[in-house]
Order: sequence, then C-alpha cells, then structure tokens
Amino acid sequence: MTTHQLQRELKKKHPFESLEQEVDLNIVRTSDQFQNRFGKLFRQYGLTSSQYNVLRILRGEGKPMPSLEISSRMIQVVPAMTGLIDRLEKQGLVRRHRCTEDRRVIFIEITEAGGDMLQQLDEPVLELHRSLVGHLTRTELKDLNRLLEKCRQSIQNDAT
Repeated sequence: MTTHQLQRELKKKHPFESLEQEVDLNIVRTSDQFQNRFGKLFRQYGLTSSQYNVLRILRGEGKPMPSLEISSRMIQVVPAMTGLIDRLEKQGLVRRHRCTEDRRVIFIEITEAGGDMLQQLDEPVLELHRSLVGHLTRTELKDLNRLLEKCRQSIQNDAT
C-alpha cells in the first residue's frame, strides 16, 4: 500500500481511517497554509484577513452597509464583528453612521484611506492567488471549485 502525501507530511504511521477523513484533513491543512500566507501579507499592511474581507465587501457594495449585512457576507465567521469594526475605525479605514429610521442599525462605510489601502493590496493579493493555485490548469481550477461548492452545499442542506 502506498503512503499518501498528507500521511507523509503529518508523519502519520497508520493510514487514515477513511478516504473521507483524509480529504477533510487535506482541506483543513491546505486552508491553514493558504491562510498563513494571506495573513502574512495582510500583516504587512496592519490588517487581518477578516479586516481585509470587510474592506473588500464595502468597496464591492459601493455604499454604506449595515454591519449585520457585512457579517452575513464574510468568508469566515467572525464572532466579534463590533470589535473588528472598532479596530478598522481606529485605523481610519471605515466610518460608522447610525441609521436615522432605526437607531439600532449601524451603517459602515469605507473611507478614502480604506480604499487606498485596498488599492495597494490589489496586485499583491492577485499575485498570491496565482502563486498558490496558478500551477493548476483552468480545468483543474473549475473542477476544484465545483467540488468544494458541492461539499459546502451538502453542509447547507444538512443545516436546513
């Protein structure tokens, strides 16, 4: 029996208990390594991955958004959205506005400084994406996207 790459990387003496376990752990390990690389890039700009994600959402929307809406669009679940926004506001990258119709709703908007920071990050982020998965063919990338979406869909179906 051949030893699989992940088994060697983890120096695991025995085979995985199932192919599903090996795939799940492969996804987690790959995600962790990707996140470490992105985290290193964002730290150079004084940001976290989650802060970068908030700024990208705001830039993409092009107008102030309620913090709950931003939270629902995040790539990774963020338990402390208020603290995240606080830190971005302290850096001058976003502004808060209270809704006049419903005082419970807080709108968040990206500042010029936040937009400038994203502009500085655009090329380095694209380059990092290319370095992480650019060696895959277009067909492989499409297949990988399709399979990962299929995995998430099964989770969403289980939740409903």
